[in-house]
Amino acid sequence: MKPIRFVFVGQAKAPFFRQAEDHYLEAVNRSIAATRVVVKDARAGRPAERNTAEGRGLLERLGPRDFVVVLDGRGKMYDSPGLAARLRVLVEDPGRAPCFVVGGAYGLADEVLARADEIVSLGPGTLPHELARVVLLEQIYRATAILRGAPYHH
Repeated sequence: MKPIRFVFVGQAKAPFFRQAEDHYLEAVNRSIAATRVVVKDARAGRPAERNTAEGRGLLERLGPRDFVVVLDGRGKMYDSPGLAARLRVLVEDPGRAPCFVVGGAYGLADEVLARADEIVSLGPGTLPHELARVVLLEQIYRATAILRGAPYHH
């Protein structure tokens, strides 16, 4: 199976978000090699300027063989078994490597959305980006549990 990369904007500010990220990243790593890459967040400027700066940083971290899955509220929603099936396809693709991208406080630049191979939503509600990262990692962990045939509801 191909390793998974998670590319996030900024370090989680609240310790409990960072702890939750670490917990689920470690859990994912028990099944599939996974790494987290953090792009520096832009702390000054208007939201559009921040998105542009952060977008450049994200695009610099993406390679031509990455299959880029970005999180955005307008994306496709998966239930847990559906996400597991999709993850299986991504990690078994010999030519591409799955890379999940979560933007910063103001979302993602248009250039990053344009680079996406797939856009996924975690649900109809809006989540703070730090919480979205934790939910994504937990859902990927759950997907790996399903792929292993392990119980995933408890």
